[in-house]
Amino acid sequence: MTRAFNFNAGPGPIPEPVLTKAQQEMFNFEQSGAAVMELSHRSSLYENIHFKAIDQLRTILQVPEEFEILFLQGGATLQFSMTAQNFLPKNKKAGFVLTGSWSEKAMKEASAFGGTTVLASSRDSNYNSIPEVDFSSLPDDIAYVHLTTNNTIFGTQWPEIPARGSKPVILDMSSDILSRDIPWENVDLAYAGAQKNAGMAGVTLVFIRKSLMETADSTLPPSISYSQHADKKSLYNTPPTGAIYITKLVTDWILEIGGLDAVKKRAEEKSGILYEMIDDSGGFYSGHAEPGARSNMNVTFRLKTEELENKFLKEASEYGFMGLNGHRSVGGCRASIYNAVPVEHVHALKQFMESFQKNNS
Repeated sequence: MTRAFNFNAGPGPIPEPVLTKAQQEMFNFEQSGAAVMELSHRSSLYENIHFKAIDQLRTILQVPEEFEILFLQGGATLQFSMTAQNFLPKNKKAGFVLTGSWSEKAMKEASAFGGTTVLASSRDSNYNSIPEVDFSSLPDDIAYVHLTTNNTIFGTQWPEIPARGSKPVILDMSSDILSRDIPWENVDLAYAGAQKNAGMAGVTLVFIRKSLMETADSTLPPSISYSQHADKKSLYNTPPTGAIYITKLVTDWILEIGGLDAVKKRAEEKSGILYEMIDDSGGFYSGHAEPGARSNMNVTFRLKTEELENKFLKEASEYGFMGLNGHRSVGGCRASIYNAVPVEHVHALKQFMESFQKNNS
C-alpha cells in the first residue's frame, strides 16, 4: 500500500506499524472470534487493552501517581465546558491566556457557566507569538488558569509551560500531547483529543491531579464528574473501545522507537527541515509565527500572493500531498507534522517547495 503524504491538521496520520497491527488483530482479537469493538468493556480481554494503555501513557509521559489518567468522550471541545462545570464557582472567574482560535472557543464555552477574564493575549499581533504571563500573583477571584499549549491554526507553541502559582492550571494539549515533556509540577489538569498524536478520533485523554478533583462541584451529575469517571476507572459508561485500542497501539509504537526522547528528537528534526526551507527562501515563503514561538507540530506559511498560494496548493495536491491548505479562517498554507508523519515525507515536501520556488521565481 502506498501511503499518502499526509499533512492534515486533524485527524492526523496514524503510525503505519499501528495500522498494520490493527489490521492483523482488530477483527479477531487474540483469537477470540470477535473484533475489539465487539468485546464487552467488562471483559478481561478488553480490560487488558484499557489498563495497559493507561500504564503506558503514565510511563511515556512520566505522569506522577498523584494524577489520574482518564479516557473520556466528547472530544477536547467537551473539556472546554466540563472543566468549567467542575471548577468554576459562580463567584469566581476562569482566567484564559488567548493564543488562537481554540483558546477563544474554550473561553466562550466556559462563559456559559461562569465568569471569564483574559489574563494575556497575542490577538493584537494576529496570534503570531506567545504572550508573557506570570501566574504567581493572580487576583483572588481567579478559579483556575487555562492555556492551549499548541495552536494548530496559527502555528505557535508554548516553548515552556509557565511556572504555576497558587491557582490550578489547565492545559489543552490536543495537538502536542505525546510530543514533549510535561512539567507536572506546573499542571493540575491536561486534556487532549487523541486524533493528532495519540490515536484516532473518539477518545479524549485527561490527566487530572487528585487534589483538584476534590475541589469540584459535588452537585454535578455523574456523567460530567471527573471523580465519578476516576472512581470507575473510565468504565462508568461504555468507553470508545476501538479508539482506546488504537491509543494503546500508539503507546506500544512510541516505546518501541525509544520513548518520548525519540519522539521529541523527530519532532525537532522535522520542523527544523521546514523552517530552514522557509527562512532560506529569500521571502518566497514567509512563516506566520515569530521564531521564538514556532510550533514543532504545525508549520504555517504564506506565499507572496493568494494566486501563487492557490497554484502551490493545486500542484502539491497533484503531487500527492494532503492537507497543506491553511485553516479556512486564516488561509495560507500549513504543514502539520505530528508524530506519525515520517521524516521522509517532510524531506519530500521540502523538495517540492524548492522545486516550486525555482519554477515560479
